[in-house]
Amino acid sequence: MSDYVVSARKYRPDSFESLIGQDNIARTLKNSIQRGQLAHAYLFCGPRGVGKTSAARIFAKTINCSNPGPDLEPCGECDSCRSFAEGRSYCIHELDAASNNGVDDIKNLMDQVQIPPQVGRYSVYIIDEVHMLSSSAFNAFLKTLEEPPAHAIFILATTEKHKILPTILSRCQTYDFNRIGVPDIVRNLRDIAGKEGITVDDESLHVIAHKADGAMRDALTLFDQTVAFCGTDIRYEDVIRNLGVLDYEYSFNLVDAFLAGDYATALLSFDEILSKGFNAQHFVSALSAHLRDLLVSRTGGLDSLLDLPDSLKARYQEQGGRCSVKWLYDALGITTQCEAGYRLATNPRLHIEFALMKLAFLQNQPEASPLRAGAPRQNFAQSAHPSQAGAWAPPVHEATGGHGSAEVPGGSATEASAEKLVVAAQPEPVAGSSPADGGEKKPKRVPKSGSSLSLSALMSEEAAEAAPAAAQEQPAGEALPEDSVLAAKWKDLAGMYAGQPRLASALANANLGFREEEGRKVISFTVTNEAQKKWIEERILRDLEARFAKLTGCGRIRLEPSVAPEEEQAPRIYMPAEKAEDLMSKNEEVRNLVVDLGLDIK
Repeated sequence: MSDYVVSARKYRPDSFESLIGQDNIARTLKNSIQRGQLAHAYLFCGPRGVGKTSAARIFAKTINCSNPGPDLEPCGECDSCRSFAEGRSYCIHELDAASNNGVDDIKNLMDQVQIPPQVGRYSVYIIDEVHMLSSSAFNAFLKTLEEPPAHAIFILATTEKHKILPTILSRCQTYDFNRIGVPDIVRNLRDIAGKEGITVDDESLHVIAHKADGAMRDALTLFDQTVAFCGTDIRYEDVIRNLGVLDYEYSFNLVDAFLAGDYATALLSFDEILSKGFNAQHFVSALSAHLRDLLVSRTGGLDSLLDLPDSLKARYQEQGGRCSVKWLYDALGITTQCEAGYRLATNPRLHIEFALMKLAFLQNQPEASPLRAGAPRQNFAQSAHPSQAGAWAPPVHEATGGHGSAEVPGGSATEASAEKLVVAAQPEPVAGSSPADGGEKKPKRVPKSGSSLSLSALMSEEAAEAAPAAAQEQPAGEALPEDSVLAAKWKDLAGMYAGQPRLASALANANLGFREEEGRKVISFTVTNEAQKKWIEERILRDLEARFAKLTGCGRIRLEPSVAPEEEQAPRIYMPAEKAEDLMSKNEEVRNLVVDLGLDIK
């Protein structure tokens, strides 16, 4: 019979030094042993295959070792170490909670805990997969776990910490084991390959490490599987064929096709990938990961985010240098959106093929125009009014002859560019027009890009355009309107918001104050609370000023909301009885009706 032992067992850590990727936990446990500060219960939790049970065994061996080394490593020669290595230790006990999860199993354990160790100082009980214990077994275990004998130490190990009762967690020192990094897995696999006389390249080791997903046991299992397939000479092509991993070359070739705008090559590559049996969604995920690595590789200082061999890093940097950051950002948006909608797609293959075509067309995609879809670009100069040039404008390169794509939203461009845009937007004189109108045809108003087409929005824009006209009608030297005129017009302003009852009521019931300030008429009006004031200032104050300027024919008016003091506000009526009393006080006939019929208004 063969004496072959799988690598996961043959190279299992037997000392703190050989525990891969858990240096902080190893250091903490060694310090607690050195200082004699041992807890009675420990909880080791974390993903599978990261060394929880191995760390528990090393810890148990070390605290019972008669001659530990200078670094507090078990000597491996004393009676306790030899008995543990031979599987006959009477002071280190292991219990599988997955198959011994009942109350009777815990009672047997509690009886066994009372027996002192024959060799060594402590009886260590390692309970693996402790989350599998039933609720009644957990409850039976509580008292013993809280106050065990002085010689007993419990080490609980689990992959699902959230399934353990809080009362158990509060009685244990908890150690969270991390996933093992790709560099650590690659380094350990390279050492094992050297000991076994196996030739393997770094790219193959990185494929195995990525496939293991942070679990050293899984990495060793995949390594054994690869050795069984390839023999002692492991090559990258054999590894990806055996493990079913998508080759890096596909991603590199696809990005080259995207940059060249060659969607046909991209579709053919996708068809080849499907024909080899790869999962379509895994293909999209791999493409997203490739784009992410390209983005990271072309950005300085982010090399630590790439878990790749040096040969591949150079290829990523070369291809990433040919891609702009914006292109990579947009491409990642397409692939992630494709991943999100894959499961809901009626035709998944077409869904991915459409994403590939969008990626191929992304390089030569025209710059977005501020005009709405369907609006002809060449008619802009005929439809834009000079007064709207500060509101929005076409790309600068169209007006100045440059090649940039910067836009001028909200009049934020430089004055020189704005002047050129205004000149470009001037309408041509219309033949036969009278001198009275300056020989110009009144242009048709163009809506702002992305603006709402609701009635209220259009009315607001109309009122906003009326304000400058009203200001021109009122020369700076003329007297401002009288307070009585403004008060009368205020009622008309409230009536203009009949479609918004709350706002109309607030305006109609507001107390007005008038003052002159820097050649303007400032009208202060009261609202009931701070929230109303803030809403008016942020949402509708400009619209109110524009409409009021149109009503009064004066553009030198400023509105100023303020919160009325509580003592000046009318009492608020909420309850039905209060409403009835208010109605009776205002209407004598209603009061008489209530009295005559003996109605109860409470």
